[in-house]
Amino acid sequence: CLHGDTLRGLGIAKGVTLIVGGGYHGKSTLLHAIERGVYNHIPGDGRERVVTDASAFKIRAEDGRAINKVDISPFISNLPQGKDTRCFSTRNASGSTSQAANIIEALATGTKTLLIDEDTSATNFMIRDQRMQALVAKEKEPITPLVQRIQDLSHRHGVSVVLVMGGSGDFFAVADKVIMMDSYIPTDVTAEAKRLAETAVAHESGPLQIAPHSRVPSLQCLSPSVREGRDKIQAFATRALRYGQQEIDLSRVEQLVDSGQLLAIAYLIRYYAEHYAPAHMDLVAGLERALADVRESGLDQITPYIVGSLAMPRLQELVAAVNRMRGLEVIGNE
Repeated sequence: CLHGDTLRGLGIAKGVTLIVGGGYHGKSTLLHAIERGVYNHIPGDGRERVVTDASAFKIRAEDGRAINKVDISPFISNLPQGKDTRCFSTRNASGSTSQAANIIEALATGTKTLLIDEDTSATNFMIRDQRMQALVAKEKEPITPLVQRIQDLSHRHGVSVVLVMGGSGDFFAVADKVIMMDSYIPTDVTAEAKRLAETAVAHESGPLQIAPHSRVPSLQCLSPSVREGRDKIQAFATRALRYGQQEIDLSRVEQLVDSGQLLAIAYLIRYYAEHYAPAHMDLVAGLERALADVRESGLDQITPYIVGSLAMPRLQELVAAVNRMRGLEVIGNE
């Protein structure tokens, strides 16, 4: 509480939490407030008492994004033509492969809470109902849907999930808490949801194995230079970042809130390229070191001159930006 006041409200515990309810009753609005709860808010904002795990990251499908050497095998395997999903790369990801990669990349940054809305998710990544399982044999389906992995993700790996779901009851059986939004008022309906869950969801055989690999990008792909002696760094609101010859699409990295964060991300990438990448330091570890340097000495140390409009990004969005560089070349992957 603040200043000795009694504070009442909704508390979401660790585990798997399902937010349900009819259309336009506040499900996505609540999730959006939780997303923004990773930041502090000024008094009077209306969200100053919405506080979220600082590592929480919004996960969504991102059709068309590039993926470079990411192990998505916990969710997708046995692709046609024998394509290896333990070191998966593509220039044009599908909804399911992009959502799987987004989860694995987020976990590599230390994220302990995943925020997911069915409206921006790939249906075949989320669920696979009994009729579809009966029609399409398991050996012909490369996707292990989230509903079959979510309890293992939470109970075995300590990663909580807050999931908005309005169109399927398949997650009732695997949720620890079910909250119904009714005219923007939350109500605990866990007991009723459990009664309606007729059968337990079939779990994938074997434990969920998630071991992020070390990934080291090439120095060339991290250069912001457009020609000798001239760098190009430009932010387009929170939508995109011009970094050298590349334009990085960040429109679907939903927890970026200020163009100053995008500028800081660009200068942090360059700082990592100059100070840590030459020693072949892992991408996440090196960017974490770069952020630690900034926390100690300030943002001005990473720019050639005082910019004045930089805003501090989180590690999650910083790593997400590098992972969305279409020119990214990973030269080390262990």
